[in-house]
Amino acid sequence: MQIKELASATGVDVETIRYYEKQGLLPAPARRDNGYRDYEGAHLERLSFIRHCRALDMPLADVKRLLGFVDDPDEHCDDVNHLVDDQLARVRARLKSMRALERQLLQLRSRCGGAADGQPCGILHELVSAAHGEACVCHAGTEQQ
Repeated sequence: MQIKELASATGVDVETIRYYEKQGLLPAPARRDNGYRDYEGAHLERLSFIRHCRALDMPLADVKRLLGFVDDPDEHCDDVNHLVDDQLARVRARLKSMRALERQLLQLRSRCGGAADGQPCGILHELVSAAHGEACVCHAGTEQQ
């Protein structure tokens, strides 16, 4: 199959496929007489594996290691577990950061009583104050969180 067919079958952009080839994640395909790449089922399977790992937000370096384990499947469960544990730790750190961001936005949102009260917008006041280096309600107390 041609590269655009592989892209269509996997939902991966053509340029990304070429990038994965350059990075050694995807083996270079054979070439047809006209110079076009000729991908096979193994490329489709490997690219689908890469896409799934990326959907789990795994870094390319980890995906490359996992592919190495797929290529040489001799008892690598501990290594694979370690990679997944590291990814879980990264996700948990981001979730913690996102919860802190949510609290900040809720604090900021609480500054607006609505346009009907005739007062200037409290959210804009807080954002302008923060831009001037003043304390902002959304960052009050976030140091310890």
